Amino acid sequence: MIQKTDVMAMQEFLRRYSEQPFELIDGEIIPVPPTVSQHVIIVKRLFMALLEFEKQGLGEVFNEATFVLTDDPNSVQGSRVPDVMFVLKATLAAYRQQTPSAEEKPFIFVPEIVAEVISPTDKYSAVAHKVARYEADGVRLIWIVDPQRKVVTVKGEQTAELEIDDMLTGGNVLPDFALSLKALFADIQT
Repeated sequence: MIQKTDVMAMQEFLRRYSEQPFELIDGEIIPVPPTVSQHVIIVKRLFMALLEFEKQGLGEVFNEATFVLTDDPNSVQGSRVPDVMFVLKATLAAYRQQTPSAEEKPFIFVPEIVAEVISPTDKYSAVAHKVARYEADGVRLIWIVDPQRKVVTVKGEQTAELEIDDMLTGGNVLPDFALSLKALFADIQT
């Protein structure tokens, strides 16, 4: 049963999340399901490729980290848990400077890049809804990774569907980022 709430107190959000991870999308509390190994492998590959840009000091990469949308540090209005997200250095610096006790809260910002890896248990409509929320939130570059079809849909400056012989790039957000889909999907069985 899906629960609805428009705003949740930060302490209530943290308590409930510790019991069962969830996302708060358009007022709906949506549980985050467990992942399968194929999903974890692809998330790891994306994370490792983006980690090189963290090492260069351009930002930070996180996997399965929660970010929330709110202007009030004591309440939550929307939460997302992307499989992978990259946050530019300037965004993190502003967040840490403006957010008292930042270490004790979920991230309160919108990342520049998010990746969603479609799992066999995901419903296409739910993924599409989440991607639409990322776009509305202001995420600049969204990668929707489909291991079954071995394609990546890119949304951002332009929308494109990349196939196995293509390169996934960081667009204007991380211009030097490139990862071949052959490497991303290596040894992935469909």
